[in-house]
Amino acid sequence: MKAMLLHRSSSFEENRSPLELSNIEIPEPGPGQVLIKVSVCGVCHTELDEIEGRTAPPKFPVVPGHQVVGRVERNGPGASNFKTGDRVGVAWIFSACGICKYCKAGNENLCDYFRATGRDANGGYAEFMVAEEKYVYKIPEFFSDAEAAPMLCAGAIGYRSVRLAGIKDGQRLGFTGFGGSAHLVLKMLRYQFPKVKTYVFARSESDREFALELGATWAGDTTDRSPEKLDAIIDTTPAWKPVVEALSNLEKGGRLVINAIRKEESDKGYLEKLSYQRDLWLEKEIKSVANVTAKDVKGFLKLAAEARIKPEFQEYKLEEANKALLEMKTQKIRGAKVLRV
Repeated sequence: MKAMLLHRSSSFEENRSPLELSNIEIPEPGPGQVLIKVSVCGVCHTELDEIEGRTAPPKFPVVPGHQVVGRVERNGPGASNFKTGDRVGVAWIFSACGICKYCKAGNENLCDYFRATGRDANGGYAEFMVAEEKYVYKIPEFFSDAEAAPMLCAGAIGYRSVRLAGIKDGQRLGFTGFGGSAHLVLKMLRYQFPKVKTYVFARSESDREFALELGATWAGDTTDRSPEKLDAIIDTTPAWKPVVEALSNLEKGGRLVINAIRKEESDKGYLEKLSYQRDLWLEKEIKSVANVTAKDVKGFLKLAAEARIKPEFQEYKLEEANKALLEMKTQKIRGAKVLRV
């Protein structure tokens, strides 16, 4: 089968084509697993982190990709949740132990044995993949394959971020960065919390215009100050600068939720500008988002279908994965990016 393989970590400045189009064996589903014939796979900033060495190192070579939509080809021993031909999706969570206190509480994202799709196990930048049936999801008929793919990570992690932000209808919510996740969250908020005011901080003028098109109350640059202090802010960027700037826009008792798997070291010095008195005092909080749970994926797919939320996306061929990632790296983003396999 065709697959895009990552053999080692490197920066895009060093290597503009880190993924290699390869021909590898179709995997066999093990106990409790299903074999999926992949239709599409979303492209995520986490793949950039993986390629450039900002995540836990994969077991090389690895097939990236964790926003996978396809159809069940066959079941492994003991797998019975799906039948051949079912349209399904796979997200970032590939597996967890299932018996620790976190798993039992529905927080398998915090499990010490959490395994990530496309990092710890081969993912969806390929014609076929295997997945644990426990972490495979039926795709609502409302979505096309390409529309469903971004829902599995960008949408689900945004759904979790809103929950962790503790936002209530009528409050003010900010976003730093406006890409694949934030644009879905904005659409979700209009359905779930119609009286919430949304404020977007983004470097790109086109991103700010896009946010306003989707109904944002206000949009400004990363260093701008919002017209009102905000009850919560969700940071979706890979940098430290927006974090420090966001804290200045928080209301007393407000919460900043950082939705990023890693922060880049290039602007770490910006943390020196952090002032406890100005930025953190008066009971402001910072909370990180770690991965997603099965409950998040199922919850967002259900909500998005009910609310008739569809993502903005650009489609690429599987062989164009490096191009899609480089465009994401250089901020050429409007909505989500999806590979057609």
